[in-house]
Amino acid sequence: DLAKKFGQNDKVITAIKEHHDTEMTTVESFLVAAADAISAARPGARNDSIENYIERLEALENIALQFHEVSNVYAIQAGREVRILVNPEKVNDIQASELARKIVKKIEDELQYPGQIKIVVIRESRIEEMAK
Repeated sequence: DLAKKFGQNDKVITAIKEHHDTEMTTVESFLVAAADAISAARPGARNDSIENYIERLEALENIALQFHEVSNVYAIQAGREVRILVNPEKVNDIQASELARKIVKKIEDELQYPGQIKIVVIRESRIEEMAK
């Protein structure tokens, strides 16, 4: 009714009507139904899955925190990326690479998740001086 009120064309109105639990009669209806299903499958997309979403993020962070080299962890991008900060004075480049592989292995062994999860180990040194 809202789409009709604002002058949408008939194909758009039909696609809106048909994308939930009715027979689809147009290509547009199938496309809208597919887009709706893909959108609904995203982590955290529905309110009823917010608790599960938060638990998944915490599980990712907790796995990384089990390693003594890790100082901070941030699960971002709806859990599709985990950024892990390490102390550059205690972890060299080779150890950082090994740590990333260990965390990947542990995530693969302990968690179930859709798609891929990118693990980023950040070993950063900053030196600041002030020019006056």
